[in-house]
Amino acid sequence: MSDQPPIIVKKVKGHAGHHGGAWKVAYADFVTAMMALFIVLWVLGQSEEVKKAVEGYFKDPVGFGTSSKNVLSGSGNVPKIVESKSAELSEAAEKERLQKMGEKILSDLSNSPEFSNLADKVKVEVVDEGLRIEMLESSDNIFFEVGTSNLNKQATSLLLKIGNELSKIPNKIIVEGHTDSRPLNNGTFTNFELSANRANAARYALSLSEMKDTQIDEVRGYADRRLRDKDDPFNLVNRRISIIVKYGRKK
Repeated sequence: MSDQPPIIVKKVKGHAGHHGGAWKVAYADFVTAMMALFIVLWVLGQSEEVKKAVEGYFKDPVGFGTSSKNVLSGSGNVPKIVESKSAELSEAAEKERLQKMGEKILSDLSNSPEFSNLADKVKVEVVDEGLRIEMLESSDNIFFEVGTSNLNKQATSLLLKIGNELSKIPNKIIVEGHTDSRPLNNGTFTNFELSANRANAARYALSLSEMKDTQIDEVRGYADRRLRDKDDPFNLVNRRISIIVKYGRKK
């Protein structure tokens, strides 16, 4: 047996061994929390449109984005929201709002002694361009004197009432004039001139209301080219004034 003493090797742990990598995890958590804080502060300083879009993304991130669209895009200090599902929701909300406005107008007319006799001559419906309010003529010529663009007193009052209601929203307005297919025996004065003049007379009456004149976007005269009753071109319902409240997204 050898008399050589045994060799004992002692391993000394370094200073870093007491801490390991725990500080890295803590630091990463801190940075993440700070980033979340700055995002919240940024969102709070944005418009309601931006807030709703961000809210929509976190409610449904899969349906909100596509491979070709980002949630936020643009350059500079003010990112722009790329509308997708959020835009559809806002359009549906505006459609419902305009529908309720149309129903309110009809309800007010029906409950008003002044206009109750005209309630069945005013039609409201939502179309591709927006909310359409139509004043349908009758054999009694309740809106215009026959063959002219002269509005009677009650029709003017009705347009003032409609204009006051439309003044509550910023949407652009289109005024259209329509006739039936009966030709006019007045030389070169045709249904085109008559429909355009009636539309302009309605526009002028609306401008006397609380509605801003800048809301009027177009005045159109269609003659008999947009018949309401295509099966009967001579039907009196084809003689009408149409007021279209455009969707806000359509400039």
